[in-house]
Amino acid sequence: MPDKLSPYATYGEKIIKLFARLLFSGQSYSLTELGRMLGCSKQTVLRLIDDIRRSYGVEIEETVRERNKFYRLRRPGSVPPALALTGGEMSVLFMCQAFARHLLGETMFEEAATAIEKNRAIAAAGGGGIERHVTSFRPGSIDYTPHEKVIRTLLRAMETGTVCEVVYRSLPSSRAKRFLVMPLKIFSHNDTIYLSARYAGKPGGPPAAREYDPLLAVHRVREVTMTDRSFVYPRDYNFEEIYNRNFGIIKGESFRVEVEFTGLSARYAAERVWSPDQRVVRVDGGTTRLSFTTSSEKEFLSWVLSFGPEARIVGPQRMVVRMKDALEVMQGLYADPEGS
Repeated sequence: MPDKLSPYATYGEKIIKLFARLLFSGQSYSLTELGRMLGCSKQTVLRLIDDIRRSYGVEIEETVRERNKFYRLRRPGSVPPALALTGGEMSVLFMCQAFARHLLGETMFEEAATAIEKNRAIAAAGGGGIERHVTSFRPGSIDYTPHEKVIRTLLRAMETGTVCEVVYRSLPSSRAKRFLVMPLKIFSHNDTIYLSARYAGKPGGPPAAREYDPLLAVHRVREVTMTDRSFVYPRDYNFEEIYNRNFGIIKGESFRVEVEFTGLSARYAAERVWSPDQRVVRVDGGTTRLSFTTSSEKEFLSWVLSFGPEARIVGPQRMVVRMKDALEVMQGLYADPEGS
């Protein structure tokens, strides 16, 4: 029998968590999203939904979008009473606040702190002073304080389904470009905030056919303005299937890789999930082989290089050749000056 995805949560804990999520959010969630939230299979999620329907007598709506089922709890006409958070819930909020501080920017961080303090006044327990014991390590991170206006504008545009005009300068570009996008999802990856969007044409022009799906680093957005155009959230957009299906945020052609790790890196690599389809094999004393699917050659090579001499690409052969070429270039950077 395969291991449970979340072996430390009981069935009762999961059903309470699911009911609370559907009741208080008012949002629709796919089976994949709910399974990830609860740490269980789609079949278990369906059993939980059926039990909630029978036990609580509530109506959970089921809709289908592009062959994916979504679930939402139909709320009654009356507004449920405000419920105080428990001490444990307050502690989790303080942890989330501390861990995300460098991503929020100072103003948004203070708003989050104020919201938590407001609830602390009515909470059943105060969180035990956990805020003194949690923080984040920020060297190398981006200060998002200057970009808060961009983030807020994008959030409003997503909530209202409004097309945005953006001025954006990508990393390799020498100048910024102006174009229209349908903002769909803001997410973080490696302490960087990104916007996943759909291309909507150029300012002043007619609605354009979909050419590509822009992935924008928020800190490189020079300017964003909400237009008078609206859009309908695309039914065929699925963030999980686009980004969380394999290794690498850059989405090119997918291919399978295998890497051999030794030393401390062998344990480090095996402890983490790099791709949902990864396979970890412990070869012999201190050696581990990791294989998975990636869609970005550059990200994969940089990742292997980060382990130094304790990682070796086994396959495919073209990536072995790419790594050899990269190492030759690096060796040249450290060659002794001529004549020394």
